[in-house]
Amino acid sequence: MELRYSEQDEAFRAELRVWLEKELPNVPPQPPRDAWPARRKWDTDWQRRLFDAGYAGLHWPKEYGGRGASPTEQLIFYEETAKARAPYVGCNFVGTLHAGPTLIEEGSEAQKAEHLPKILRGDEVWCQGFSEPGAGSDLASLRTRAERDGDDYILNGQKIWCSFGQIADVGEFLVRTDPEAPKNRGISWLILPMDTPGIEIRPLKTVLGSSEFAEVFLTDVRVPVANRVGDENDGWRVTNVTLKYERGTAFVSELIDSLRLCEDLAPRVTDAGHRRELGRCYADFDALWSLTKRNVSQSSRGTVGPGAMMIKLAYTEARQRFGELCIRVLDRAALHVDDNELIEERLRTLALTIAAGASQIQRNIISERLLGLPKEKR
Repeated sequence: MELRYSEQDEAFRAELRVWLEKELPNVPPQPPRDAWPARRKWDTDWQRRLFDAGYAGLHWPKEYGGRGASPTEQLIFYEETAKARAPYVGCNFVGTLHAGPTLIEEGSEAQKAEHLPKILRGDEVWCQGFSEPGAGSDLASLRTRAERDGDDYILNGQKIWCSFGQIADVGEFLVRTDPEAPKNRGISWLILPMDTPGIEIRPLKTVLGSSEFAEVFLTDVRVPVANRVGDENDGWRVTNVTLKYERGTAFVSELIDSLRLCEDLAPRVTDAGHRRELGRCYADFDALWSLTKRNVSQSSRGTVGPGAMMIKLAYTEARQRFGELCIRVLDRAALHVDDNELIEERLRTLALTIAAGASQIQRNIISERLLGLPKEKR
C-alpha cells in the first residue's frame, strides 16, 4: 500500500526536517530514568520547543492553540521525529494526547482556558487515574467513590498504574458517582489537582528500575463539582471521546523504532533459524506500517476502517515475538541490561500486551464489533 503524499505534505516534511536538524543538537542528554525532577524538565523543555516552533498539539484544532494538522501530516511528524531520534512526548503524553483532546471536545470554556494553554506550553503535567487493583482491563468495574456534598465531591478509593503520578500537577480521574447504576453508566470524569489534601502517592518500580507509575490513595479528597468534565454519570462516554483524535497514528513511533531495532539486531544473527525469525519480525512490522498508512488514508477521507481495531493487538504481539528473539540471539549477553537497547526494549515491552487493553480484551472487541460474533457470556 502506497500512501500518496501531497505537495503540501512534502513541504511540511521538508520544513520539519530542517527544524529537527537545527534543534536536536541543542537538546541535552536524557537524564537517568529515575531522576524525576530532571526528567520532567527535559520532557517539558522539549514540549516548549515544539510549542515555540508551532508543532505542539499537532492534531489539536487551531482555535485551541494547535496546528489543526491533517492525519497525513501527523503521520509525517511521528515518522520524521522517530527517525531523527527526537525526544518522545514523555511525561506530557497524558495532557497532550488524552486530557487536552478530551477538554477540547467536552470541557467547559473555563476548563479549556485554564488548562489547554498550560498543556501546550509544557507548563502543566497531567497524570491518569483510571485503573484500580480490581479494575484494569475491565475498567468499568472501578470502585473509587465520589459522593456529592454541596458544591463538592468527596473522593475515597485507590488507583494503580497512575502514569507520572509523582510529578504531575493535575490528574484525569474516573470515579463512581452512582453505585446503583450499571457499572459503565455511573462513572464521572474529574479534573483533580494533585496537591489536593488527602492524596497519597506511592511510586511503583518497574522491571527496569524506574517508576513511571504510581499508586494513588484518595482519603476524603474534596473536589469541586465544577471540575467535572461532561455530565454526572457520563464519564464512560467522555473517556472514549479522545480515541477519535488518535486517527490511526498511535503506534507510528513504535513501528519506526521496531524496524530500526530489527536492523540493529541483524548483524548479530548467525543462526539460520534466527535469521528466518528476524525476517518474519521485520515483515510483520513492515506490514503494520503499511496498515497504519492505510488507516491514515481512510481517516483523511473521514472513514475509520477495521485496521484501526486490529493494529494494537497485532503490533504488541509482534513486538513480544521480536523481544523473545533478541533474548535468544544475544544469549549470555542478554544478562547485561545496562546500555543494551535491545534488552532494555525487551523489558519495557513486556507490558505492551496488557497496557491499554489486554490482548484478550482486544480479541473480544474485534470478534464482537468487527466480526459480529456473539458477546462473551460473563
